[in-house]
Amino acid sequence: MIIVNKNEGPKIDYDIKDTATKKTICFDDDLTINLKKREQDWAVHIDICHDADGELVIGTAAGRRYVAEIDIPPRRYEEVPDEVGEGEEPSSHLEPLPLDLDLCTLSLWAIEEEE
Repeated sequence: MIIVNKNEGPKIDYDIKDTATKKTICFDDDLTINLKKREQDWAVHIDICHDADGELVIGTAAGRRYVAEIDIPPRRYEEVPDEVGEGEEPSSHLEPLPLDLDLCTLSLWAIEEEE
């Protein structure tokens, strides 16, 4: 995953799981996002914020302060040849490739430390 620090200061703790079955990021052992489930045929942008009570939320509607942003690139596909019988025209179809977290971006904003 590409990590971008937006400004100076302490950042939120996060844990990335990148296995064959899991593509998740968990913030502060509280908010977990399944990036594989969020992947689309277009670029996806997810805002992670603290709300007025300091709780983590997805999106800016209830958010007061940015914590992080996640950018997932469009789903990638590969062309796979179909099995064809003798004398048939060759054909193929597209199959989605697994999400590659190395192509995703996590942008981190400084957070206010709790007193």
